[in-house]
Amino acid sequence: MRFAIKLCKLASSFPIKFSRIRDQLIGAAISIPLNIAEGSGRKSQKEKINFYKISRTSLFECIPILEICLSLKLIDGKEYEELRKEDLELSKMINGLIKSL
Repeated sequence: MRFAIKLCKLASSFPIKFSRIRDQLIGAAISIPLNIAEGSGRKSQKEKINFYKISRTSLFECIPILEICLSLKLIDGKEYEELRKEDLELSKMINGLIKSL
């Protein structure tokens, strides 16, 4: 959840002319914890895995968006590297959830 909040706060600071990038990043970020929560509430293993995979896909979607933000100088290199590292850590956690089922 912290990663999603961090990305939402970051995206909210973008100038209005980058509203499409802002909305895309916020949408992908919010999808991560929401799909984990929805998957956790499902009874069948297949449904759980499906929602966890959707969450992971949203997480992967954040990477190219952040790369675009870096190229457009909406974020700096240090910020990008920190977010990329968090993204990879979260990806490992989601993969662990999937493998545990």
